[in-house]
Amino acid sequence: MNDGKTLLAWWNDPVDYAWLVDTLAARSALGPLRLLVGLAGLSIAVMGAVIAGTPIGPAHPVVTSTVGVGAGLLWALRWWLLPWPGSTESLVLIGIADVLFTVEFLQVPDRLFGAMGAVLLVVTGSYLGFFHSARALAVHTAWSLLSVIVFSVRIATGGHDVRLALAVGLLLIAAVVSVLPALQILYWLLRTESLSDPLTELLNRRGLEIRLPRLMRGYPAVCVIAFDIDRFKEVNDTWGHRVGDTVLVSTARRLHEAAGTPAVVARTGGEEFVVAVPLGAVAARAEAERLCRAVAEPGSTEVEVTASVGVAVFDTAACPDCPRPTPERLLHAADAAMYRAKQAGGNHVVVDELTLPPEHRH
Repeated sequence: MNDGKTLLAWWNDPVDYAWLVDTLAARSALGPLRLLVGLAGLSIAVMGAVIAGTPIGPAHPVVTSTVGVGAGLLWALRWWLLPWPGSTESLVLIGIADVLFTVEFLQVPDRLFGAMGAVLLVVTGSYLGFFHSARALAVHTAWSLLSVIVFSVRIATGGHDVRLALAVGLLLIAAVVSVLPALQILYWLLRTESLSDPLTELLNRRGLEIRLPRLMRGYPAVCVIAFDIDRFKEVNDTWGHRVGDTVLVSTARRLHEAAGTPAVVARTGGEEFVVAVPLGAVAARAEAERLCRAVAEPGSTEVEVTASVGVAVFDTAACPDCPRPTPERLLHAADAAMYRAKQAGGNHVVVDELTLPPEHRH
């Protein structure tokens, strides 16, 4: 993947906020995180109370300090007493914090000390970089840059040397503006690698477990198609593991190209693949047979490749009263159908009848 494609993939990655929160909750990490995030608000409230009435404090301490202290206390109480916020509330909270940080420190008479307040934008930006998308962080970065410019101009117009204002501005840009996008890209690369299969560059099983629920939330119908390459052990035993790897890479490429967008394609085991496509019960079998033929097309090696294919379907339009299956249920049903196809001799498609509405069962 070249640099341009990497940056474009990072920019377009929506980031599954719910998955991140669920993963942290499963590892009992949300409690400590809520404590720390709330503690940050309490620290700001204490700082506002400490500087009120001092020479570096705000010119109107009764109003300004009350707002700052109150906001810090409310922030702490929200994180300590309420559940972890949803994605939208999370973004709103960070947006409010960004605006308050800048506005509050613009009220500080000591303009150098006021500029130091921009450092707090690193805290909110770090949160965004971990939990939210590159686009959300870009909005924060633009606000941070605007804030740094305003603080620097304020220093220059307050009787200080212009060079000092420029130096402070450059320091804040390095600390507040430029670092966080770079760190988010690195974090995104590590997360992407952990969810990808290194040989085929498809999603691995863990990646599929993240993307499949998102696909099911976004479409009224999804069919899950499981593939197992027939007699793959014989390929390795006869031709060697290098040829076996070539077969896997070729199969992955064919499935990815044939499935298209917005299908989710993953390698879930040694010679096992899964394709999840937003198609309903009527089109599920035809799509599976088309992909089965794509796998069997002659390739660059002398090895003949076929696959056993199992299909499971979730279609609310065809069966609005049917219980909504979990992603795990669909994967299990597709796997079971795939094993029946393998028992039938391979190069064959079996549709799990239990996931179909009655009128589509054979």
